[in-house]
Parts: sequence; C-alpha cells; structure tokens
Amino acid sequence: MEQATHSAIVNFIWGIADDVLRDVYVRGKYRDVILPMTVIRRLDCLLEPTKDAVLKQKALLDKAGIVNQEGPLRQAAGQAFYNTSQFTLRRLLDNPKQLRANFGDYLDGFSANVQEIIDKFDFHNQLKKLDQADALGHLIEKFLSPNVNLSPLPVLDGRKEVKLPGLDNHSMGTVFEELIRKFNEENNEEAGEHWTPRDVVRLMAEMVFRPINGGITDGTYLIYDGACGTGGMLTVAEDALKNLAEDHGKEVSVHLFGQEINAETYAICKADLLLKGEGKEADNIKFGSTLAADAYPSTQFDFMLSNPPYGKSWKTDQERMGGKKDLQDARFLVQHGDDQEFSMATRSSDGQLMFLVNLLSKMKPETGSRIAEVHNGSSLFTGDAGQGESNIRRWIIENDWLEAIVALPLNIFYNTGIATYIWVLTNRKSPKRRGKVQLIDATSWFEPLRKNLGKKTCRLGEEHIQRIYDAFHDMTESEQSKVFPNEAFGYWKVTVERPLRVVGIDPHRPYSPKEIKAFKAEGRVDEAGLPVVRKVHKKTTPDPLHGLFEIKVGGKSQVVEYESDSDLRDSEQIPLLEEGGIAGFLQREVLPHVPDAWIDPSSTRTGYEISFTRHFYKPPQLRSLAEIRADIEALERQTEGLLQEILVDVEGVV
Repeated sequence: MEQATHSAIVNFIWGIADDVLRDVYVRGKYRDVILPMTVIRRLDCLLEPTKDAVLKQKALLDKAGIVNQEGPLRQAAGQAFYNTSQFTLRRLLDNPKQLRANFGDYLDGFSANVQEIIDKFDFHNQLKKLDQADALGHLIEKFLSPNVNLSPLPVLDGRKEVKLPGLDNHSMGTVFEELIRKFNEENNEEAGEHWTPRDVVRLMAEMVFRPINGGITDGTYLIYDGACGTGGMLTVAEDALKNLAEDHGKEVSVHLFGQEINAETYAICKADLLLKGEGKEADNIKFGSTLAADAYPSTQFDFMLSNPPYGKSWKTDQERMGGKKDLQDARFLVQHGDDQEFSMATRSSDGQLMFLVNLLSKMKPETGSRIAEVHNGSSLFTGDAGQGESNIRRWIIENDWLEAIVALPLNIFYNTGIATYIWVLTNRKSPKRRGKVQLIDATSWFEPLRKNLGKKTCRLGEEHIQRIYDAFHDMTESEQSKVFPNEAFGYWKVTVERPLRVVGIDPHRPYSPKEIKAFKAEGRVDEAGLPVVRKVHKKTTPDPLHGLFEIKVGGKSQVVEYESDSDLRDSEQIPLLEEGGIAGFLQREVLPHVPDAWIDPSSTRTGYEISFTRHFYKPPQLRSLAEIRADIEALERQTEGLLQEILVDVEGVV
C-alpha cells in the first residue's frame, strides 16, 4: 500500500511537468522547476502548523535587537529550517497580480540553509521565466491540489476519514529520490555524470559493510563521500549500516558528510536530506571543489563510498593548489619509504585517483576505515613508474590497503559503456587478506534490462550482487577470482646503458684487414678488432650494475667506468618478484646478448600497475584440424561438378 501511495504521488508530480511546462521548457529541463517546487511545497507543509509561532518569535527577536536568530527560530518552527515571510504557498494565490514579487518575498523568508538550496537550483531565474509564460500561478495551484498530499498529516474527507495518508520524512525522501531517478533516466547522457546506478551502489555498500558485520558496536559512525552528487551513495550506505546494526541488535547513530561541486546536484543532495528530516546531515553537505578546497581537512571517517569524475581535467584545481611544481597539499605529498616528498599528483587531464587519495587521507588509524570507490580502467595502469598514478598505486599497495578490485559488466552506467571497476580498501585488513590483493572478474554476471536507459543495458540483480560478494568473502581461486601477493603488481623500471664508441667505427660493419691494421695503429680498435670505448675515470670495485668493468692494462687488472651511448640506451620493466631481482634479470636476459651493458641505478624507479587483461584473458578456442578438414571436404562436395556445369553453360551460349 505504501509503494502504491509513493507511485501515485510521483506520477501526479510527473504529470504537473507535462501539464504546466510543456510549452515553456524542453523536456530535459522540466526538473529545473519540478524538483525545487517539490522541495518548497514539502517545506511549506511542514512549516504550516507553526507559522504563527515563528512570526511571533521573529517579532520578539527583532524588538529585542537579537541578531543571531537561527536557533530560536528553528526551535519555534520545530524543524531544522524556518520561513519568516508573511506568506505561504496558499496565501500567494490571494493576490495574482503581485504573484511574482510575493513569491520572491516568500522564498527570501526561508532560513539560510533552504535559501542556499533555492539559489543552487537557480530557481529565482526559473521564477522569472514561469512568470513571463503566465505559468507560475498554474504551477502553484497544481502543487496545492487536493488530489496530492505532501504533508506529514493525513487529509480527511467530510466524514473525518482518511482521504489521503500523511507522508512521513522517510516516505517523502523516497518520493523525491524516485523523481530524481525518473528525471535522470529522461536525461541520462548528462545526469549519468552525477548518478550512480542503485545496483552498483548496493554492491559497494555490501562490500564495505558486510565484511565487518560482526564488528558493529553501539556507537556513532561517520560516512563520507567526496564527490557526493545527489547523495545516493550516502543514503544507501546509511540504510545499509542501520539495517546491519539492527540485525545484530546494536544501536548506532549515523552521520553523513559530503562535498559536491555541481550546483544542481549539490542542491538535490541537501534537499533530499532536509526532506527526510535530517537537517544536521544536510548541513554536513558542503559545496565546492574537494581537491582544491577540502571541506573536511582534519576529519576522519569510518566508511567512505564515492564515484568521482573520471577522464576529466583537474587543471583548474591544480592551479589553485599551487601548480604542478609547487603543489604542497599534505594529502598528495607524503613521506613514503625513503622519499620525504612522495608526490601523488596525477596528470592534469584526469584527477580520479586524486579523489581516492583524498579518501585515504581521512582513514581512522586506530579503529580503521573501509572504502569503496568506482574507477575506469585507466586507474589500473596509466602513468609510468615514478609518475603520480603509479605512485598512488604503489603507496596504496605497499601500505597493504587494497583488498580487492571488481571488474563490473560493460554498459552498466547511464552515460558510458566503458569498463568500470570498484576498488575496495581498508587500513584494517583481516589476517587472511594481509599482503594480498584479490581481483574479481564480474563482467559476465548481470541481467539485461527490458528497456535500455541511455547506455545502461544491464543491471546487477540480487543474485549477482550476492555472487560477487561470496567470491570476495571466500577468496577462493577460480576463473573469475584470483588472489595475488602485493608484490605481483610492482616492477622496477631500469635504464640499460651501453658504452659510447669512438666516432668513426661501426661495430656492425665488416672491415678489411688493412683497415683494421690502420685503426689499431690509430688506437681506434683493440686487439680483438672491436671499437675502443671512451674512458672516464677509475673506480675501485667491478660492478656491471653500475657500468664498471674489469679490464687488463699492462697485465694488471683495474676498473674503468664507461661513458654511456644515448643511442644505445634502453629500458626494461623487471617484476619485483623476478628471481634474483635486478641483478638476476641482467645476468639472464641482458648480458648474454650485450655483455658490455650495465644498469644505471640513479634512474631506477619503482612502479605499480594492475592488468586485468593479463590475468583474465581467455584466448579464443581454435578449431581442431579435424573440424577444418571436414569443412574443406564439405565445400569440395558442394562444388563438385560446378566447373563442368559452367563450361556446359558457356558452350551452350557459344
């Protein structure tokens, strides 16, 4: 029955858009009016019973000269917001000629938190457009219709029986989120940038909360999203944590925190929380750039879920943070190993991994934190050893924070069909996960949608979410689940040097005995007829890893360091798990082919990359020779006599 009520309200409000806005707005812009008006009407309903008390309190405060009126007015309203205007939505219709001016006065009467939402919705500009189209009064009348109830109090008929049930805060939040979903699906190319499908969010919540379900205790928990969009991840996470606590008989207080840079989605997020009666949580949603203007620089959180923008430039943020060379933000410049200034600033064209570093900087060191974040494939491998992306992966894996990465099905997001991945991290790994990383290939675990939503053609059903979680929980090796030691993803990138040859001698060209004799006389080749290398200065210990080689001079052994030839310079990636390390690789793979080569240790860098393709690639099954032969023989039988028929036809024509 509750679901039927919600659907009826959503359909009614959806119908208002078609009735009132069809000739005023293009369909993709209906939400610019309907979402803020839904918020305003709900707040109007909530404030109506205490309207006179608020006006009386306002008059007393003004008379007493009290400037800070926020607390007393909220108390008088009985809400986390208030309105000190003389108007209500219903009273606005009493004077149609002054409707726009009075509506502006009404909006200006709201408390600062509501006015910020209205401003971020850019609703004052919508007000002008609606008034010019003579649609404003009609819009208000529709929202005041006796056929829809956005009040927490029921509507009674003449016999004092319930005509329309009241809508509590949770139900109102459900209605608002359903409207958001419908508008996003109508305009999914744009909205997909700010809207993570609920099936993906549920999977992320499962992987964040279920592993520690036995560890939930009575107390307070903080949940954070550094790219919160419309707030869907926060609200789903809140519900998941509360349900988990209830299942274990625990009482928890959950507080939500977020930051969002897009004005409209920020307004939607705050409005959604406000409509659910979570005024304090709405105050915890901050507007602005998470990278350049972190709203919570010193706060640590228990759980963090996020879907940051990927493939998007953060150059403007980078410039605000001091530029590429002078970026000093402590989140992205840390001490790691022997490096006092280990930089994790990625290339300015894509800042998605910077958002992950932001989350990791807010982990609780004592009690631990859990994180789930969505990324595209570039976060797995982009960036060479020593560059920001690789440094981030190295920092994460060498600190043993990465639990698992899940490859999601293609076409599961609204606005992109590319490969996407969920990273699961914590600074409190269970014993069985320590020193290990699990990769899960869930690309084939999905069900198709009956109707595509933009580029979204499939979804994760409950059985798929359970299957992915089971693979994660069990850590069992299979075709879809593989477990690796942390070091399996690391490598050394080394520079292989060769000696600089004396100019004029080509080691690959054969010379005549006469030429070689002349070169020897000039000191340009040695006794073996090889070009003489340029000597630099002496060292004391022969070491092919440092360009030092033992040679005979006057019957005595000594070391001479060689000058390298940049034209012969090469690089190699050597896995951290390579037997014998760099020296072993050099002896087995390099020196047998170029015995005068050496490694330049000053240029050696450590890098990390994660290749799903390498670990899960399945080569196509080749057909057997018997199958191929059978096909050829079948073709021969089909064409048997065909040439004769052609000749007969030709002769007949002739």
